[in-house]
Amino acid sequence: MATTSSPDIQRSRRAQSATRPGDRIFSGLSRGSGITLLVIMAAIAVFLTYRAALAISEDSTNFFTTFEWNPANTPPVFGIAVLAFGTLVSSVIAMVIAVPVAIGIALFISHYAPRKLAKPLAYVVDLLAAVPSIIYGLWGAIFLVPYLDGLNRWLDQYMGWTYIFDKSQDGVARNLFTVGILLAIMILPIITNVTREVFLQVPKMHEEAALALGATRWEVIRMSVLPFGRSGIISASMLGLGRALGETMAVAVVLSPSFVISGHLLDPGGGTFAQNIAAKFNEANEFGRDALIASGLVLFAITLLVNGAARWIIGRRKEYSGAAA
Repeated sequence: MATTSSPDIQRSRRAQSATRPGDRIFSGLSRGSGITLLVIMAAIAVFLTYRAALAISEDSTNFFTTFEWNPANTPPVFGIAVLAFGTLVSSVIAMVIAVPVAIGIALFISHYAPRKLAKPLAYVVDLLAAVPSIIYGLWGAIFLVPYLDGLNRWLDQYMGWTYIFDKSQDGVARNLFTVGILLAIMILPIITNVTREVFLQVPKMHEEAALALGATRWEVIRMSVLPFGRSGIISASMLGLGRALGETMAVAVVLSPSFVISGHLLDPGGGTFAQNIAAKFNEANEFGRDALIASGLVLFAITLLVNGAARWIIGRRKEYSGAAA
């Protein structure tokens, strides 16, 4: 009597499941959701591009290199050089501070802390992610800015030779360095939560095998946990970077904006895309709003490039990204 091979049985079962009404409905809903998302993204891109083209066509200067923002002038004068610089610099500062700290917290919760301490600590981190942006902004303006003045003076005294920490202007700490620290605090819970969940998914057999070979706890983390969670760390970092790039109210409350590019991070001034849109949208006329939408289009493009780069990095490590599964 002939027997049916295992692959034939699996194909038969998949064919039977594909004909079930529930599976067809679920497949259609999933496909429709994906198509809807692509349509929404395309609609946003078309809207931003159309309104941005109306504004840029009337701009009397170079949109990408001009430092001034005055679309109500005759002729209009506006550019994104300062906004792009401030957005990227503050986000880089936030990532440099937040990512190592977040990985350390995630490792402590998942592999070092006792269970009685790990659960409350994870709950507190989850609560931090739910704090509204304006609360972070008010805390930053009232508490963080005054207390960072001493740190700014210390950096100027001992690290001023690096140029970026050379404080050439007097004033309170309403600068891109303070904004970067505030953004780091804001994105820390997001990166920590995602990274912690990834570390908890590491196969226990990998860790036990390393321990059986005589590895220390740090060697287990270095050889088993971190390689397995590399793609998750990148994904978590990109989620945090997305919030840092688009953060509005907290930056608007803390930063003292000015359309001047300075390599001295401790000097007051600077600006970001989101902060500029929030500050000028209500007072702008129709053309001024088109100009703000044009700057929003640039932020939209930067976000897409960042996420595309993250996907490319993850794709290079398919053995840890799940692409080979």
